[in-house]
Amino acid sequence: MLLTVRHATRYQYDETVRESVMEVWMQPQKRTGQRLISFELELDPAAQLFSYADTFGNAVYHFDIPQPHERLTIVARAAVETEESAALPDALDRGEWDRLKGDFVRGEHFDFLQAHGFTGTTPALAAFIAERQIGELRTLDPLTALRALSKILYESFAYEAGITRADSPIDHVLETRKGVCQDFAHVMLAICRGWGLPARYVSGYLFTDRKSGDRSDPDATHAWVEVFLPTLRWVGFDPTNNIAAGERHIVCAIGRDYSDVPPSRGVYKGEAESELSVGVTVRRARATASEPEFLRTSQTAPRAGQRRGQFSGLAYDQQRQQQQ
Repeated sequence: MLLTVRHATRYQYDETVRESVMEVWMQPQKRTGQRLISFELELDPAAQLFSYADTFGNAVYHFDIPQPHERLTIVARAAVETEESAALPDALDRGEWDRLKGDFVRGEHFDFLQAHGFTGTTPALAAFIAERQIGELRTLDPLTALRALSKILYESFAYEAGITRADSPIDHVLETRKGVCQDFAHVMLAICRGWGLPARYVSGYLFTDRKSGDRSDPDATHAWVEVFLPTLRWVGFDPTNNIAAGERHIVCAIGRDYSDVPPSRGVYKGEAESELSVGVTVRRARATASEPEFLRTSQTAPRAGQRRGQFSGLAYDQQRQQQQ
């Protein structure tokens, strides 16, 4: 399936800020079942782009706007060709639980076995596990248990934007039983890691299909979970829509939780308040685009200005960032 993505982010400031420094995790990955055909970033005001691979191998772009400005717009465009994942077996043997205890698995995937940030165990999580009898799923093989867990989360929580924030702990969704993709993914990660399953947060996009029952917002980024099973390797589960991750899912970045891979994050100099606007469009394309060797960047001419002062404005915009 050939998909195109347009992801626009605008920060509007109520006063002029003196400088902005930003990082973005918006480039789709090159991985099995997903081919990155093109990617470009458009910045206004213009800035020189730099890039690096983070701890988890994600492509991160960063830039500095050293002149005064009243707004910052980031537009990412990508074309991606995806393939349907191979069909999963109906079940695995129960020996998979023993294989998960092996030194290689535990050593190789140590980061994805530990509670981190939004994925720690809480009394509210323990109460939810007991209420929905989730502990009994451990009597099943891991693959069957994960499918059942995804269904339980789908049935337990309503999808509703605005109930939680980007920095909300899992207790909020557990108490209100409402949230967004990010919240469902964090709850599933916490339970999986409690079971001894290496599990990672996936940030990306979904080509939404309402006819198939998708309930996530088609105009927002998306988040789901990948779990490592020795027999199958990494397997994707989307508890928001109770589906397996497939050709409609576009992976941009992986991490321990949302805080590792927000779509954008940064700081600015100034005392201004900021307002964030986000628009995401994922469409099916009809023709194959050419594959560039390097990133193409289209930028407007920069305004005059100078760097001064220390960073005194809002620190990380993570708490104002769009949720997934």
